Amino acid sequence: MFMKVCGITRLEDALHAVEHGATALGFVFWPPSPRFISSDRAAQIVAELPDEVTTVGVFVNEAVDEIRSVVAKTGIIAVQLHGDEPPSYADAIGCPILRSTTVDAAAAVGDAWPMSTTLLVDAADLVRRGGTGQVVDWSRAAALARTRPIVLAGGLTPDNVADAIAMVRPYGLDVSSGVEAAPGVKDKQKVTHFLANARYALQG
Repeated sequence: MFMKVCGITRLEDALHAVEHGATALGFVFWPPSPRFISSDRAAQIVAELPDEVTTVGVFVNEAVDEIRSVVAKTGIIAVQLHGDEPPSYADAIGCPILRSTTVDAAAAVGDAWPMSTTLLVDAADLVRRGGTGQVVDWSRAAALARTRPIVLAGGLTPDNVADAIAMVRPYGLDVSSGVEAAPGVKDKQKVTHFLANARYALQG
């Protein structure tokens, strides 16, 4: 399963997450976010990661040229879009895309974006965009997951991740605030328990 720990700002958090089973790490390049990281710092962290880790850059309403510039500078290999970007971004960016959507908008977004685009189902928050800790409607997310692969985000924690997997059966998971000591600073114990509980649930 695709298991992403998002909002990485420190190398020690990145390496710990990977050591305990994270297959992807997210770096937020949206300046208003409390988890914002500069492209220079992200590049330093990405350079220290194993090649098999999927590194994802998170953007909100950024121009295509700027996204492409950050991708080239940092070495990230996928882009997550959390704003009002049009479907034309899928081809223009030139790397795998995760498109954030709410369960309410998922059908329309899924129809508009290419099937190669992975939908990341998150809670609605037009101010913070992500990392809010709000849980999405898992029953509706489960219905969506039966039609196409989705990454489930929104309010996941070590305590509820097993239930989320059992109900939704997503292609992947994305956790941020649920494993933090503070915005952008991961709680190593929470990260360890989240990933262990997710693996256990997948084996059930």
